[in-house]
Amino acid sequence: MRFSVWPNPDRPPREILQIVRACERLDWHAAYVADHFMPNGPGDAAVRGDVLEAMTTLAALAASTSRIRLGTLVASATYRHPALAAKMFATLDHVSDGRVIAGLGAGWQQNEHASYGIELGSVRERVDRFAEYVAVVHSMLSNDQTSFEGSFYRLADAPCDPRPVQDDVPILLGVRGPRRTMAIAARYASVWNAWSDPGSLAEMNAVLDGHCQAIDRDPATLARSTQALLVLAEDEASLAEHRSSDGAPRAMIVGTPAEVVDIVAAYERAGCDELIVPCWTLGETPRAIETLELFSQEVARHFPG
Repeated sequence: MRFSVWPNPDRPPREILQIVRACERLDWHAAYVADHFMPNGPGDAAVRGDVLEAMTTLAALAASTSRIRLGTLVASATYRHPALAAKMFATLDHVSDGRVIAGLGAGWQQNEHASYGIELGSVRERVDRFAEYVAVVHSMLSNDQTSFEGSFYRLADAPCDPRPVQDDVPILLGVRGPRRTMAIAARYASVWNAWSDPGSLAEMNAVLDGHCQAIDRDPATLARSTQALLVLAEDEASLAEHRSSDGAPRAMIVGTPAEVVDIVAAYERAGCDELIVPCWTLGETPRAIETLELFSQEVARHFPG
């Protein structure tokens, strides 16, 4: 199993770089950045708060690291024309010397779309647009030129030069719609991603397997990644208030190193190829790095990948 990190975008750039460099030193697989413009909130109301833009953050990380892979988790199809997104990922692949992961999603955060005047659309419209979006990005990263005629996008012999460093830029799709978006992942993705606990991961993996088999794709060629909030400590006092995750909005992993080993093993049995650790629950940056080091020394070592 591979392990990756997801620094929250409200940290200062120098602290995000500290976290990513620490994980590079620990030989982690990848570092991801979220693609949002403001904190989430109810309805259309704008919410003030520091949120770094994803693509420029990746460019800075690419120029400041040497081994760890770098990607978006995930870039919204509503924010950039797919030809522009493909050009940006190809450029990032050059800046990083072949380490980029093109993470894509359909878009969802209502307040930033409303505040910035970006059309979000109905769920059906988002999925229809996303299907075309992924097809265009995939084609531009894979082919010398792309022509496409769809309801949302039209391209005529569009080049993507210079070609990416990687022969096959990994496309990660962050989707969980069992009927349509997971079928898109089966067709185009190198990596599929969604928040999950081990039980829901196993269920979603079975759905993905079915979509792969329907198009004669070997399910083993589609990597499965997931993430869960982490609370890891060696003393019970630090864990007590987090022991019950009732009502938690996201999947959580809580425990001592030995307990977390057991939980990660359950993810592995459910078919997880890559476990991503968000930094949202890890505290200030020095403490976050200490926790990531503890995870690497006492948990990740049990899962050579």
